[in-house]
Amino acid sequence: MASKASKARRPTISDVARHAGVSTSLVSLVLQGSPLVREPKRAAVDAAIKELGYRPSRAAATLAGGASKTIGLIIDDYRNLWFVELLHGLQAELEQHGYHVTVVDSPGDETPGNGPIDQLLSLRVDGIVVAMDPRDSMLPATWAPTVVAGWRDRIPDGADLVANDDNAGGRLAAGHLLDLGHTRIAHLTGSGGAAAHRRAGFLLRCAEAGLPVRLWGEGHGTSEEDGYQAARALMEHFPDTTAIFAANDIMAVGALAALRERGLQAPRDVSVLGYDNSPLAMSRYLDLSSIDAKSGDVGIGAARALLARMEESSRPLLRTLIQPELAPRGTTAAVSP
Repeated sequence: MASKASKARRPTISDVARHAGVSTSLVSLVLQGSPLVREPKRAAVDAAIKELGYRPSRAAATLAGGASKTIGLIIDDYRNLWFVELLHGLQAELEQHGYHVTVVDSPGDETPGNGPIDQLLSLRVDGIVVAMDPRDSMLPATWAPTVVAGWRDRIPDGADLVANDDNAGGRLAAGHLLDLGHTRIAHLTGSGGAAAHRRAGFLLRCAEAGLPVRLWGEGHGTSEEDGYQAARALMEHFPDTTAIFAANDIMAVGALAALRERGLQAPRDVSVLGYDNSPLAMSRYLDLSSIDAKSGDVGIGAARALLARMEESSRPLLRTLIQPELAPRGTTAAVSP
C-alpha cells in the first residue's frame, strides 16, 4: 500500500529506491533494462514501481549514464506556428535513428540557472536545435552539439546552420507583388535575423524595379499585435497602399485585422502576403498568400546536420540554405485599375 507521502505528490526515482531498499543508480539500471541487475533486486524495484504508481521519466532512466536519445528544440513563441513544420521534419528524421524531440520555449524572462539551455541540460540531451535568435546565454555552444535552424542575428560558436534562404524569399515576395502590377507597396518588418534577411531581399528587388518601399516596424517585434499596429500606422500615413508584405504569417494576420478595421478587404482593396506558409496561412478561412520557407526541409536538414555533428565533432562547420517557394492564395491579386 502506498504511503501518505507518495500519495501527496508524484513519486520520484528516489522514492522507488528507498521503497525497494536499493540505490537510485540501480533503479536507473532497471529502467534501462540492464542485464547486470540480479533478479531479486529487479523484482524489488518492479514491485516498488507498481506499489508507488511511479511513472519513469526518460531523464531519470538515463541518470546512470549513456545517451538519452533526446534532442532539445528551443523556440521563442508557441503562439507563432511557423515552427510546426520544422518540428515535423526534425522528428521524422530523428525518429529513424531512435531519438525523440523535447521542445522548450524561451519567452525572454529567464532567470539565471533556469534558461532553456539549463532545462535541456537537466534532461541530459544529446544535441540542441536553436530555432530562435540566440540570447547571450546561448552563444557559447559548448553545452552539446548544436545546430541553428533559420537565419539569426548571431550564431553560437561551433554551431552548424541550416536555414531558409530568406534573402531569396524576400526577392520572391517582391517579384510576386510587382508581377501583379502593384507600385504602392509596403513592407511590415521587425527585429531578428530572419526578418532582416527577408527585408534586405525585398528592398533590393523593389529597388531594381525603381520602386520605393513603404517600410514599417523596423526594430520592433514580429507578433500578430506588432503586425496589427504596424499596418494600422502604415495605412494612416499611406492610405493609398495597394499591397503589403509582412515579415511572417502571424504579422500578416494582424495586418488583415487592421485593414478590416478600416473597412478594407484583401485582396479587393489591399493585397496581403505573409511568410513561412504556416498552418495559419494554409487554413481555408484565411487562405493567406505566403512565401513557403520550407520549414519541414529545414527541420530535416537540421536533424541530419546534428546527427553528423554528434558522430564527428571536429567536422567542418555546415552552412546550408534551402530555397523558398511562392504559395499564392486568396489574399493577393492584380492591382485594381
